Amino acid sequence: MPVILIDMKVDDEGLNRLRDIPNVHIDFATGDNDERRSLPMEILREAEFFLCTFPPTNFDEMHDLKMIQVTSSGYQQLVGLNLTERGIRACNGLGEFDIPIAEWVIAMIVNLSRDLRSMIRNQEVGKWDRSPIHQTEIRGRTLGIWGYGGIGRETARIAKAMGLKVHVLTRRGVKPRRNTYRMPGTGDPDGKLPDRVFRLDEKDEFLSGLDFLVLSMPLTEANHGIVAEHELRILPDHAYVLNPARGPLIDEQSLLCALHEKWIAGAALDAHYHYPMPADHPLWQFPNVIITPHISGSGASTHFASRVWDIFVQNVHRFISDQPLLNELTPEQLS
Repeated sequence: MPVILIDMKVDDEGLNRLRDIPNVHIDFATGDNDERRSLPMEILREAEFFLCTFPPTNFDEMHDLKMIQVTSSGYQQLVGLNLTERGIRACNGLGEFDIPIAEWVIAMIVNLSRDLRSMIRNQEVGKWDRSPIHQTEIRGRTLGIWGYGGIGRETARIAKAMGLKVHVLTRRGVKPRRNTYRMPGTGDPDGKLPDRVFRLDEKDEFLSGLDFLVLSMPLTEANHGIVAEHELRILPDHAYVLNPARGPLIDEQSLLCALHEKWIAGAALDAHYHYPMPADHPLWQFPNVIITPHISGSGASTHFASRVWDIFVQNVHRFISDQPLLNELTPEQLS
């Protein structure tokens, strides 16, 4: 009898799908699943499948565990747990945030292009301003996506539907994606949407032809500050930079210089250098910058839990039937 332990908010549909698996036993942890804490031994020791955000502090007591699924796309909380050595397979929540972050990107593109911030300021003082900037179209412009995972692919799909040209910069080129979670009808599973694909040694050419640059990659030691003065100066002065990924992908001082000296037209930032952003941080003051408080992934939306549960239920089925798991992490990623 498979024993399943759940340490997150219950999604009724997902729970019913789990209960449809023959002879399963389901246990639930209680309390705050947004931080590491100890869980009762009686629900840990026999658990074979585990859904959580963070593993418990007494994770070593999970002697029968076969698979752990974290709710986040990031998986640093699993590194160092010796999962590979213990024969435990691990999966993350890749794909849960593709839709809301792609929608955030498109919203920012439209808002920046038409200078919505200025229109709202005009409204607040009763100013009638029909300047051309407020009537700009995005169709025909070029969107550059640096990194082409699930978020980049869903952004590309929507952008193409709106008439933008899509250029992609990747380390390894664009290939079909298999055994990675995505909602039906979303993304670019076969990698056929970009109008042009650039490799890293073509970075300058990629950047120089853009109207919008969106960062769509995880933060690693290798790409910390990957966008700095060189990259920002190569972008056309009419280009906008959008960062829904991680703040330190862009060198902070270089970004401030680019905005002060008008190397670029503006920016939309959902990921930041400080949490929360201090009220006196200079980025708040630019009229051509939109700052959102790290909400592009919409983790508080009603869709988040259902997508997490969907991945987990599919993976339990896949594990039992000896099929490849969705979003399975490699030993290299877990080391």
